[in-house]
Amino acid sequence: MAASPIFILILIVSVAGTHSNDSIDKTCKTTKYYDLCVSSLKSDPTSKNKDVKGLATIMIGIGMANSTATSSYLSSQLLSAYGNDVAMKKVLKECADKYGFAADALQSSAQDLVAENFDYAYLHVTAAEDYPNACRNAFRRFPGLAYPPELARREEGLKRICDVVLGIIDNLGEY
Repeated sequence: MAASPIFILILIVSVAGTHSNDSIDKTCKTTKYYDLCVSSLKSDPTSKNKDVKGLATIMIGIGMANSTATSSYLSSQLLSAYGNDVAMKKVLKECADKYGFAADALQSSAQDLVAENFDYAYLHVTAAEDYPNACRNAFRRFPGLAYPPELARREEGLKRICDVVLGIIDNLGEY
């Protein structure tokens, strides 16, 4: 009994779709935050056509967007809130700068990936992951200042994204 052309077409489409999901799934299994990795990569329609290096680049872009948005958020807080609170304004400015540096470090890591300098890419992502710590430490230098919950949430998000990127870069040589 011969298979119908429609059945064969469905089978081909199914296998092709599974291949891209398998690549994402296999890649994300090497990371600390599997669910974040899968949902982030699947949210980018180009991910289905990417190799592992391309998937790492997509995640780096997500990290850059996160750190840039956080820097902008902090700059807007600096302008709109805290009135004459000089200490808070100083810390917010420092934090906005640190998140800007994180975005720069991630941009460097993307360039390192293109050049296949995986060790440097890893180092730049590690630096990007550490910049929020400098922000948190800035708040600690002023005992009267509370670390804002929104900033803590954003810090955790960037750290998780960076952890995912590091997991992917760690395994680039294996694919």
